[in-house]
Amino acid sequence: MRCWLVVPCLLAAVPVAAQQPQDTMFALRPLATAGLSLADALGQARTRSPAYRQVLNNAGPARWGVRNAYGSFLPSLNVSGGVGYTGSGESQFGLGGAFNQQTQPFLSSNYQIGLQWQLDGRVLAGPSQQKALQRATGQDIEDAGVSLRADITTQYLNVLAAVSQTEVAREQVRRNNEFLRLARARNQVGQATVLDVRQAEATRATSEVTLLQAYQAENEAKLELFRRMGVPPPVSVQQIELTDSFPVAPPTYSRDELIKLAEEQNPSLKALKERETAARANVRAVRSDFFPRLTAQAGWTGFTQQFTNDNQLLSQQLASSLRLAAQCQFDNQIRNGLSLGGVNPDCFGSNGLDATGAALSATTAQQIRDANGAFPFNFTSQPFQAALTVSLPIFTGFSRHLQLAEARAQQEDADESVRAQALLVRANVEGRYLALGTAYQAIGAQATGRDAAREQLRLAQDRYRVGLGSALEVSDAQNAVQQAEGSYITAVYEYHRAITALEAAVGRPLR
Repeated sequence: MRCWLVVPCLLAAVPVAAQQPQDTMFALRPLATAGLSLADALGQARTRSPAYRQVLNNAGPARWGVRNAYGSFLPSLNVSGGVGYTGSGESQFGLGGAFNQQTQPFLSSNYQIGLQWQLDGRVLAGPSQQKALQRATGQDIEDAGVSLRADITTQYLNVLAAVSQTEVAREQVRRNNEFLRLARARNQVGQATVLDVRQAEATRATSEVTLLQAYQAENEAKLELFRRMGVPPPVSVQQIELTDSFPVAPPTYSRDELIKLAEEQNPSLKALKERETAARANVRAVRSDFFPRLTAQAGWTGFTQQFTNDNQLLSQQLASSLRLAAQCQFDNQIRNGLSLGGVNPDCFGSNGLDATGAALSATTAQQIRDANGAFPFNFTSQPFQAALTVSLPIFTGFSRHLQLAEARAQQEDADESVRAQALLVRANVEGRYLALGTAYQAIGAQATGRDAAREQLRLAQDRYRVGLGSALEVSDAQNAVQQAEGSYITAVYEYHRAITALEAAVGRPLR
């Protein structure tokens, strides 16, 4: 018979046929087709556990927080652009007075490129603060890993304990079957009454129900293990066998060494210490608001403007050119009449008119059309602008004092959180250490009780065979053995769970 306990086998080996008679075949365990070690369970849990992965997701923002802090030393770059449309009409202002009249619609576009750089105490303190927060996040992840290991290991032990309890219940069924056969045999020869047979049958039925319940508890424990791992079972849980063993050995840990180790390596305590460091950096950053701030700015801008109707522009230019040509001709007449010289021989061409003097030349008309085709990307650039500013707030309504007081309070709260966590870690380690010693002593006490119950059952069975004892005496002795063996199994796995709890309190594996 396979020994399902992780300590020396509790139950003596017996033939399979004796364990599983024809009337209890329902209790047979299916053949195992898949094995699961604790290392495999922990590996899959680290990869698939939803709760653990949620904590892992915090690593990305923490890394970008550090990069953002260093990026604050570089200038920020902003680029913007836009397009617009303005219809014809008058723009009103005041009490209905027109201040601008637009005779025709036009399209416009613009761009702006701006650089801005700022240096103050918050920028200087940013990297150290964000690095501390990133280290705190790393310790949070480590703490989640410790909790995950404790959770999976504890449930792995729960499954092994449930399997062992199933074997105890199976052994009880075997004992009750043997007792029933003995009661029937004695009844046939007149040495026992029918009442003894019926009592043996009732006892066997009760033990079979107990076996079924134990087997169901075992399957549910396996399902719970896979749920905590974050994966579905690869096959039916009835066909999955846990392969690791946990031998019982006297604890050799030193209380003082465990406390010292926990104070140095417990990830939850280390995470709070890093947040305390970040709180101190935040105080320095807030205090810097009382000092000057340096700001530099630079920018490039440009725009376009294009009327939607070229003909109106041509008409306006033609009217202007005709006026200039007429003025030119008038000047020529005056200069000729007074013999002043300096006559303009081409009043039409010099003012953009053709040879007839009644229309714009083709070249002038094309130039006007080309000049009106700037939209949307033929920008007219504006002069480059740059500025360097040093600012020092003199009075801000005590807002800086308030922020500094809040930052100092947060730092003091972080200090107290570290101190409280250190006390909690110490208390947890010491408590788990004492619980481990108690659990180990309980194993010895339960082993003594188990051996005594087995001897009591042997004596009751011998007395019943020779007619000196009653069936009730044998039944009580069998129940006492089952209870003692179950209590011994509980003590063994409570010991292993105590080690797991001690590891979680310390913050690192101990075996």
